[in-house]
Amino acid sequence: MHFLDQAKIFVRSGAGGPGAVSFRREKFIEYGGPDGGDGGKGGDIVFEAVAGLNTLIDFRYTQHFRAPRGKGGAGSNRTGAGGDDLVIRVPVGTQVLSDDREQVLADFTVPGERHVFLRGGDGGRGNASYKSSTNRAPRQHGTGWPGEEMWVWLRLKLLADCGLVGLPNAGKSTFINAVTNAKAKVGDYPFTTTRPQLGVVRHQGREFVVADIPGLIEGAADGAGIGDRFLGHIERCRVLLHLVDATADNPVENYRIVRGELAAYGAGLDDKPEVIALNKVDAIDPADAKKLVTKLKRAAKAEVMMLSGAAGTGLEAVLDRLAAAILPPAEPAPGDEQKPWSPV
Repeated sequence: MHFLDQAKIFVRSGAGGPGAVSFRREKFIEYGGPDGGDGGKGGDIVFEAVAGLNTLIDFRYTQHFRAPRGKGGAGSNRTGAGGDDLVIRVPVGTQVLSDDREQVLADFTVPGERHVFLRGGDGGRGNASYKSSTNRAPRQHGTGWPGEEMWVWLRLKLLADCGLVGLPNAGKSTFINAVTNAKAKVGDYPFTTTRPQLGVVRHQGREFVVADIPGLIEGAADGAGIGDRFLGHIERCRVLLHLVDATADNPVENYRIVRGELAAYGAGLDDKPEVIALNKVDAIDPADAKKLVTKLKRAAKAEVMMLSGAAGTGLEAVLDRLAAAILPPAEPAPGDEQKPWSPV
């Protein structure tokens, strides 16, 4: 399945049905009178977040969504049937933006969340509703109120607990493959990851979701490389795992480059809790690895962990740190609660 995280669509709610012009013609009823019913209401445009979707690819091939209009009224004061609502199903994490992308009109973060986006037009009045003491046989009727229409952008921001950041070839895909059931592409060249990848970590009886995004390079905020468009997928993460390649020429400078791109992007990414790991330590001398850790600690002013996704070194310690930042403490099993101290 192809990944698509942005799409532009046209939506229009249904117009109201016209009211009827009708007069009663029944035996034994003198003079008759108007009995035209009102028109039915037009269908609404409804967005619904559903679980199991992680792409907007369906909206590349279907871009126009129009709800049906209401049916017309009829004689004997019969109201027309309302138009069916048109439900547009989107992945959890989807935002609906205005045509200029400046305003967030709806944000779906919970499965099953529904939002009536455009309301259908009301039905027109039948001639029975126009009857008055001075207008005993009205022939006017309402044609129904029009629906609403607009172009909107759909933008998907994947929901994950932990986001992986780093330069290309920092070992992010290898790490997510090692700790989850994901099958991310791994290669000895930059930008092997071209689209976000999700994986579920099962650690110590608990689960959390990790998101791997394409690597950042210097100038990504200005469009260099793949750019920073995929950083939106980690905006909702609770913690970032920053992987630094120990085999690079200047790991400390690489760390600063990524931090600079996060700050340039904004959206609070540079303020999120961060776990820093020096990756690929199995490929260098242990003494050199310790020196690099010391330099990174001085530059980042934070603890730096040693890791090798390929060899499995340090995985448990890193997962422990991520789980502590993401998940609440596990509740004790029934019967394991600590009992109050008693001298007896």
